[in-house]
Amino acid sequence: MQRLSGLDASFLYLETPSQVMNVAAIVEVDPSTIPGGYTFESLRLEMDRRVRALPMLRRKLADSLTNVDHPVWVEDEDFGIERHVHRVAIPAPGGLEELAQMCGHLVAQVLDRKKPLWDMWVLEGVADDKIALVLRMHHACVDGATVAEILAELATTSPQPPALDADRVKESAGGASRSDMAVGGAVNFFLQRPVAALKLIPKTIPVPFEWFKRARSGDGMPAPFLAPRTRFNAPLTPRRNLAFAQMPLDDVKRVKDHFGVKVNDVVLAMAGGALREYLEARGELPEEPLVGLVPVSVRGVAEDDLIETGTNKVTGMFTRLATSVADPVERIRLAGKYADQAKGHHQGIDANILRSFAEFAPGNTLGSLMRVYTDRRLSGLHPPVFNAIISNVAGPNRPMYMLGARVSAVYPMGPIFHGLGLNMTVMSVDGRLNVGLLSCPDFAPDLWDLVQGFQTQLDELLAAVDADLAKEAESDEDSGE
Repeated sequence: MQRLSGLDASFLYLETPSQVMNVAAIVEVDPSTIPGGYTFESLRLEMDRRVRALPMLRRKLADSLTNVDHPVWVEDEDFGIERHVHRVAIPAPGGLEELAQMCGHLVAQVLDRKKPLWDMWVLEGVADDKIALVLRMHHACVDGATVAEILAELATTSPQPPALDADRVKESAGGASRSDMAVGGAVNFFLQRPVAALKLIPKTIPVPFEWFKRARSGDGMPAPFLAPRTRFNAPLTPRRNLAFAQMPLDDVKRVKDHFGVKVNDVVLAMAGGALREYLEARGELPEEPLVGLVPVSVRGVAEDDLIETGTNKVTGMFTRLATSVADPVERIRLAGKYADQAKGHHQGIDANILRSFAEFAPGNTLGSLMRVYTDRRLSGLHPPVFNAIISNVAGPNRPMYMLGARVSAVYPMGPIFHGLGLNMTVMSVDGRLNVGLLSCPDFAPDLWDLVQGFQTQLDELLAAVDADLAKEAESDEDSGE
């Protein structure tokens, strides 16, 4: 058995019918490249074969009343691919909006905790004779980097089926008896946790004081609960809506190189500009900058003895978004400045502190509190922690074939939370930047207007690059004369 880390388990405890903790990837593919042609049955059989070498997709949750600690993963000895891979047809004409409508319904559904926490829906009837593969996974199983890794495992450089890794096929989460769970959980809860708490408290005390000091001086991350309220900072309903966009990665890199910033800075500038344009058109733009939460991977960071190994190796960085600036050139420079300030501050905080505190998450108690928070709609009564989640995930930069079908787009999706109802996830794959937005239609029925703002912002930045280059060329000509 493998016990869940506190952070992994927290995504289980925080889940309610209106706050679903699913992570998804919508992969649009051309099935004409599949060896032997496409049929749903053959694609499902190939997925069944691939899962044998993906131990993460073969494990399920186990728990008992006598286990006082977090649940454990065990091997699903009754695994059946027919319980995980399904198909459905989307309405004609099968464009992006029809695809998003169907995916919004799927993403909103809670996964069955009695089996491995993932499924795949094959959406047939997509325009241009394509299909879409919707891979849903619980956040307890994956973070953004893990999703990219799973996609890299399933998506190969050739349409031909790859050989399986024999060692991965043999890998197993094993089983667990109630006594094993109870004894191991008791040791963790009553012996290891108190010792960990004593070590963690001294490391934590200076953090809030330093945070508010830097936030007040404007030289660091903005403090939580001080973000301006927008339509996205409201209690969720169980409904979800999605919107997609895709743009050439070379255009993004051209902007990056010209202004001397990073790709992530360009993404933040586009997100800030799109939000500014969207809210301003509705007379809802706050005067102060909006605040984004940027997930940061801590893979490769040495773990201390306060935390246990888990799947979610991520923390969060708060950064101001340049929504108060109208000029796109000034906005991208300001976005880079805000990001650098946030990174400098974030790097001064122990990367494992969030995961360490998550180990103390009280399962049943936290779940009960979350239900009260949801039922009483308390997220609308306090200032927003932040305004939107903005995640940038680097996927494989090569042609990909998903189960033999040529990949044309990968739209990533992350969860949203009560009072934090906008997730903007970007994934670069095979020379394209794919943007996926997830929200709730009760506060953003026109989400396509927001996602189209990403392309508008990129076009404005490219125009600024061209204008600068034209001025430089004109200046060189004048100097030559």
